[in-house]
Amino acid sequence: MFRRLVLLAAAACTFSVFATPSWAQEATQCPAKLPADTDCYSGQDRNGAFYWIARPKNWNGILVLHAHGGPRLSRPKIDDPVEDLERFAVTVSEGYAWAGSSYRREGYGVRMAAEDTENLRRITWDKLGRPRLTILHGQSWGGNVAAKAAELYSIDGAGDRVYNGVVLTSGVLAGGTRAYDVRADLRVVYQYYCHNNPKPDEEQYPLWQGLPQDAKLSRKELDARVNDCTGVDLPADQRSTEQKQNIANILAVVPVPERTLAAHLAWATLTFKDMIWRRLEGHNPFNNQTTHYTGSSDDDALNKGVERFTADPEGVRLLAYDSDLTGQIVLPTLTMHAKDDPTAPVEFETVYRDMVAKAGNSDLLVQTFTDEHEHSKLSTPQYAAIFQSMVDWIDKRAKPTPVSIDAICQQKAPAYGEPCRFDTAFYPEPLKSHEKTP
Repeated sequence: MFRRLVLLAAAACTFSVFATPSWAQEATQCPAKLPADTDCYSGQDRNGAFYWIARPKNWNGILVLHAHGGPRLSRPKIDDPVEDLERFAVTVSEGYAWAGSSYRREGYGVRMAAEDTENLRRITWDKLGRPRLTILHGQSWGGNVAAKAAELYSIDGAGDRVYNGVVLTSGVLAGGTRAYDVRADLRVVYQYYCHNNPKPDEEQYPLWQGLPQDAKLSRKELDARVNDCTGVDLPADQRSTEQKQNIANILAVVPVPERTLAAHLAWATLTFKDMIWRRLEGHNPFNNQTTHYTGSSDDDALNKGVERFTADPEGVRLLAYDSDLTGQIVLPTLTMHAKDDPTAPVEFETVYRDMVAKAGNSDLLVQTFTDEHEHSKLSTPQYAAIFQSMVDWIDKRAKPTPVSIDAICQQKAPAYGEPCRFDTAFYPEPLKSHEKTP
C-alpha cells in the first residue's frame, strides 16, 4: 500500500514538474517508522531531483537538511529518500523536520548534489516557512556533499546565513583526490592476483577507467567474479587453496576489510567508470607510479607485475574542483565517525581536521569517534546527542566537547534502548595518500 501511494505521488509530481515552472509537491503517506501525526510531502524539483519532507506534530522549528551517501548508480526514483528518512528517523522523533533529496541523476558529482541539496532547502522553506534553524546533515559520501554545500551556499546574495550548523556522520571528508586512492590500489592489486576484471578474453583497458565507456557489467556479475577468485562469500574453510592465497594477499596489501571487499571493488569499477567518463571527461586523477606495495607473499613480484599509471593534471584538477574541500567553514561543524568504519576510513577525519586548521577555523570544528564497526548507521542515541549538541552550540554559543556530547547521549540512551559508544580519548592517525601530478 505504501509503495502504491508513493508511485501515485510520483506520477502526479512528474506531471506537475513538467507542466509548470514551479516546484511540485504532494502530501503523501509517511513511512511507518516515523512518529504518528507526522506530515510528509514528496515531489520533484526543476532539475529532476526527487525529494521528501517530513514535519512532526511537535516540530521544534528546526530543519535537518539531509545529504545522502553513495553515490548511487541506479536512476533516481520518487521513493529513494525514504530509505534515509527511515534510517535517521531519530531526527523526526526528536522534533526536527527532515528533508532529503535523491539528487538529479545517478552517479558521481559532489557539486551537483550540493546544488540539489541547496535547491531542496529553498523548497522546504517555501513549504514549511523559514525554520528557526537549518542544520545540514551529510552521511558518508553525503558528508562530502554537505561540507561542499556549506562552503558554497552558507551565505546568500544578501550576505545572510541560510544554514546555522553542519553535522557530518561517517563522512568521506578527504575529498575525491585523496579518498579514492585506496580503491585505485585495490583495483590493480586485485587484478594482479585475480585476472578477471577484465577477464583475459575481454577488452583490455587502463584500470583507472573503472570500465570502458560503453562497457556493461552489473554489480551481480562483478560480485560473482570476486567470489570466484577469493571465495569471499564462502566460509573460510570452504575456500580453495588458491582462493585463500588470493584473498590473503589482497587484504594484506590493501587496507580494506574482508566484509566490504566486494563493495570496495565495485566502487573501484562501477563508480570509477561513472566518475571518469561522466564527470572527468575521460581524464585520469589517480597515480600509483611510485607506490610500493607491501604485505604480500612476494612483494617484489607484485610490484613488478602490478599495473602502473600516472595522474593526468586535468583529471586531478577536475576532481579537485568537484569534490575537494578547502576548510573555509563559517558554521559550527560536528562530525561523528566509527573507529572501525569499513567503508569510509576514520583517517578521513584527520584530513578534514588539518584542512580546517590550515584555514584557521579550528574553533568551528568538533570531531567525535565511537568504538563501533559500522558505517551506514551508528547507535541511535548518538545522533540525538549530536543534533542536540549542535543546537546548544548555536543557541548558547558554548562549544561542545566529546565528553559533553557523550553526557547528553547517556541521558537520551534509555529512550532508545541502545548504548552510547563514544570513545572520547581517540583520534585517528594521518591518512596515507599518493602524490599527484601537479
